[in-house]
Amino acid sequence: MSKPKGFEKPIGVRDYLPRATKGLRRIERSVLDCMSNWGYEPIKTPTIEYYDTVGIASSTSDRKLFKLLNNRGQTLVLRSDLTAPIARVASSLLREEPLPLRLSYHANVFRAIEEEAGREAEFFQTGVELIGDRSPEADAEVVALAIASLQAAGVKTFKFALGHVGFLNGLFDEALPERSEDQQALKERLLHRDYVGFREHAEALGLNREQQEELEGILRLRGGREVCEQAGALTQNPLALESLDHLRRVWEVLADYGVSEHVLIDLTMIGDFSYYTGMVFEGYAAELGFPVCSGGRYDNLLRQFGRDEPATGFALKTSRILDGLKDPAPEEQLPVLVLYDAEGRAEALAEAGRLRSAGAAAVTRLAEADGFGAEQAAADSGRYSRVLRYTGSAVRSE
Repeated sequence: MSKPKGFEKPIGVRDYLPRATKGLRRIERSVLDCMSNWGYEPIKTPTIEYYDTVGIASSTSDRKLFKLLNNRGQTLVLRSDLTAPIARVASSLLREEPLPLRLSYHANVFRAIEEEAGREAEFFQTGVELIGDRSPEADAEVVALAIASLQAAGVKTFKFALGHVGFLNGLFDEALPERSEDQQALKERLLHRDYVGFREHAEALGLNREQQEELEGILRLRGGREVCEQAGALTQNPLALESLDHLRRVWEVLADYGVSEHVLIDLTMIGDFSYYTGMVFEGYAAELGFPVCSGGRYDNLLRQFGRDEPATGFALKTSRILDGLKDPAPEEQLPVLVLYDAEGRAEALAEAGRLRSAGAAAVTRLAEADGFGAEQAAADSGRYSRVLRYTGSAVRSE
């Protein structure tokens, strides 16, 4: 194996140059301000966690985790999401705080499998967790906030798709009782949007015509609130019907928020079915060909940390949003260049301080360092809004 060159970096990570960093920070500030306006308080958790706690509780599969050993031989992980670490904090340091908890975050996360897939192994997420409220209103709140957050980030055109894990679990239990492996296989195909494979597997199950139509009917369940009525005609399973009622109520709240135009119901959505317990959703931007937001209800997670409370939330894929925006960092006012010699230095530095106190950017430079002839002036052209020269008792603005 060849030794990496000094300028190389590991596959799957990247450098953010100044313009991209400004864009990322603008998105972070705008989105976190939006979340704050909805009553969500910021929280930060460690980059490194114990594998036996946060690593196991995470929605990220084991093969996607970056693992390392500390000097005591304990297995650690780089955080792969923020939901599990926040669940740990909510179950310990925030245990005595009144519910519901509304928490927001922005942080980098790490997933090893992304490197193999040609994607990023390190990327940024901005999101919220709403802990201690199991109502449809809570699910609707996080969807409405996700929509507001995308708008705050600068995404103009987008659509959100809502599903419910309970509907598919109930329908599969009814259509395929005591056939957990076949249920799992069908869910895997829905998870990966493999609708052709779903039909092929359903046809190979040896079901009667009515059962076959019930399963294949799932693939047509996309649209507005009326989809819940169509889905209700496919099943009599209590869990499935209860889940549809929950989605109807979420839709009604979103309509009252005035954002239902951005939402469709997609009952083929299942999210990570080992992790989510109720409503799941994804947000898609027209400018990009992949999801920029995902979330849902995960009522069993806090139980793993000794606190049995319901929870729901979402994460924006901030790095993807940055890549998809045409102008993530609006043009900022150029800094003022303050040149000085030894005699004019005190006055020059005082003026630079006044400019900065007034909110302007100022760069100071000793004129004697390079003479500042025509060649240097040409190099500085376009970098500064103006130049102030403090040489001796003279002050000149250019």
